[in-house]
Amino acid sequence: MIKAIIVDDEPLAHQVLLHHLTEHTNINVVGQYYSAQDALCVLAKPGIDLVFLDINMPELTGLELLKALANPPQVIINSAYQEYALAGFDLNVTDYLLKPVSAQRLKQALSKVCQRTAKPLEQKPKDITLKVDREKRKFALDTIEYFEAYGNYVKLHQAQNTTLATATLKQLSEQLADTFIQIHKSYLINKNKVTAVNHEYVELTTGAKIKIGKSYKELSRTLL
Repeated sequence: MIKAIIVDDEPLAHQVLLHHLTEHTNINVVGQYYSAQDALCVLAKPGIDLVFLDINMPELTGLELLKALANPPQVIINSAYQEYALAGFDLNVTDYLLKPVSAQRLKQALSKVCQRTAKPLEQKPKDITLKVDREKRKFALDTIEYFEAYGNYVKLHQAQNTTLATATLKQLSEQLADTFIQIHKSYLINKNKVTAVNHEYVELTTGAKIKIGKSYKELSRTLL
């Protein structure tokens, strides 16, 4: 839920926004202010995610309000004057709407708000847990050179060790797609360990040379 406030000295502007916002259940208007001065104390504290802000207001303008905030939330300017648009975008506002605001234009602006508030992508995994001799063991991905198919198991090859684990290459290729690539029906290699590639094999940091399968040659070109 996005917590929003409306800051505008025109009551009609409040009414229009509130009417359109009934279609957007992810926006919760928690306050309405008719002067920038009244909103200043609220915005000086964290807790507000979005401001619908007018420009021309007595005592303190919308742009002056923005400049007074150390960490302003997202702002959608709602103004009758387009000449302030450049100044608004210089202050990193999310969007600039001209009055009277249409439902479609507001929808576009709120889409931009959602894009900015979207959570960052999850970090790539740094390790993997596999079953080894009926026990679960954790392996750091940056220590693994490649996986080799071995019946219903895989051989996990590191610089100094080879470990037999319960897994399939198909499972691992799906789970580790960001870091590993399958270049043969029997081999899944760590892309970060590749030191050389030609049309026949891939060489890894340990000096191991892994043959490229015929049906994987096109895919292996992404390593070049």
